[in-house]
Amino acid sequence: MLLEDGTELHVVRSGDPDAAVTVVLAHGYALDHRTWWRVVEGLGRDHRVVAYDHRGHGRSDPATKDTATIERLADDLGELIEHGVPDGPVVVVGHSMGGMAAMAMAERRPRLYRQRVAGVVFVSTATTGLAETSLAWPKAVGKLVRELERAFGPIVRAVREKIEPAKTAGLRWWLFGDQPRAEDVELTAEMVWAHWPSTVALFRPAVDRYDREAALTVAREKPVVAIVGDEDRLCPESNALALAEAAGGEALVVPDAGHMLPLERPEEIVACVAKLVNSESRVR
Repeated sequence: MLLEDGTELHVVRSGDPDAAVTVVLAHGYALDHRTWWRVVEGLGRDHRVVAYDHRGHGRSDPATKDTATIERLADDLGELIEHGVPDGPVVVVGHSMGGMAAMAMAERRPRLYRQRVAGVVFVSTATTGLAETSLAWPKAVGKLVRELERAFGPIVRAVREKIEPAKTAGLRWWLFGDQPRAEDVELTAEMVWAHWPSTVALFRPAVDRYDREAALTVAREKPVVAIVGDEDRLCPESNALALAEAAGGEALVVPDAGHMLPLERPEEIVACVAKLVNSESRVR
């Protein structure tokens, strides 16, 4: 999809094109639309589903220093809803940074939000206070990687095979609960390291500055669900509970799960989406 500033967003559509409500999936920091594959599978063919890569991520066009902001991502999401989903209500599901973009869209485009958005599911998202907690993982994992590469850099393939598992192990600890599927860890590592270091560095200041409590005064006009894993090391459950309270919404804490809920516990997200979709269908 071509945005107004000439940026091409990679958009993936699935499900029933004639469904009354569209589910829009916005992924997290240094990830891409593949984050949602289990959720899309769970939603099945009865929903119209739109997943996309943020600018600077996945197969979308690159971002720049000026466009690597939550505000720009919010405007991209607004354009996607307005022009990529030209009819009917939408349920927005935002994971981590995607949830930040959804909040910012409510603040920046309140008319669109009020007219088109039927509800929002904030997945592993907080309103503020993320700079020292949720963004610790690039610092910590990055330090580990730099130390390994400094120590082993001159040696070729044999040592690289030692570095990669260490990188993945670091991500596994930061992003997942205690018992993740191996294939989910591998997919997440593939996504994150595809964006390392350029995208991680480019978007980090924007996420560090992020504070969207004011946006929740608009967001609370629609049904809101905030869902978080009780083992989330990046967005503790207290942040999600505060988000739900500020938005006048519902909070759901998922046991034995970390930050990567779309992969770890997709069925919980699907249930939240179905609840909002069914509520909108009854209204209609």
